[in-house]
Amino acid sequence: MQPEDYVVEAQGVSKHFGDRVAVDSIDLRIPGGVAFGYLGPNGAGKTTLIRVLLGLTQPTAGSVRLLGLPMPEGRVQALARVGAIVEEPHFHPFLTGRENLAIVAAARDREAGGRIDGALARVGLAARADDRVARYSLGMRQRLGVARCLLADPELLILDEPMNGLDPAGMEEFRELIAGFVGEGRTVVLSSHLLDEVEKTCDQVAIVDRGRIVVQGSIEELTRTGAPTLLLETSDDGRARQIASEHANVTRVERTRHGLVVHLSAESKALLPNITADLNRTFVLAGVAVYRLEPEHATLEQRFLDLTTPLEDAA
Repeated sequence: MQPEDYVVEAQGVSKHFGDRVAVDSIDLRIPGGVAFGYLGPNGAGKTTLIRVLLGLTQPTAGSVRLLGLPMPEGRVQALARVGAIVEEPHFHPFLTGRENLAIVAAARDREAGGRIDGALARVGLAARADDRVARYSLGMRQRLGVARCLLADPELLILDEPMNGLDPAGMEEFRELIAGFVGEGRTVVLSSHLLDEVEKTCDQVAIVDRGRIVVQGSIEELTRTGAPTLLLETSDDGRARQIASEHANVTRVERTRHGLVVHLSAESKALLPNITADLNRTFVLAGVAVYRLEPEHATLEQRFLDLTTPLEDAA
């Protein structure tokens, strides 16, 4: 991939506040046209890096390019093509949602005012556009923040914890919204602690801990385990455990409160469909009914917990 294909490039970026290191020598490249999750525990430096990327905070060391432009030197040109929410979006509470957007549009290009109605409709606020923001819930203010981003018709959206305050239906709508943005060729950078939602929403993620990126890649790469395992539930788990243990590709079988976990050798990964079918056939011939037999997939949450520092150790 060529440098011009990256919409965000950070090289050796650090940010210190006195003796405290908030961002520590981060290298980050985000390609265009993806939903990218930036994950980490509270205090890991996520918001600080976003501020550096947007040119709102000068890095202590390193360099940043946004949409191919150096930051903060190219901030004016770059931010004209960027929509961003940094922390909780703030508005004038005694103005309506529409009036708040009109103030922002007036400071944008001439076309921005004409995008207000479409932006409100797209985030599901058309029916509440003329209500005062003081009457909005947190989730509605988050939606209004995204609508404000859309006034720029952005190539890049950077959203800091945008799902806060959304109910399950709102989160599903938000996932569809992000997918729609990416489908239009936009890039969405999403900072969040809602790991399950990020796993459903994003194409790629980076996990940060103590100001450093500890891993970056696609969701598939990050949740792929080493040696494969199978989840097994049967009518006779004792007999099934004995049968599975005798299979040439099985290294061990352990019992959990949800059934059995069958561990296979690392070299079995390429043969996983055949091994699963062979085990199933063996159970059936032995008179053991199989209720569940499927590969176990690591979740993003499991990988996150493996890679980040527990709260008590970070204190």
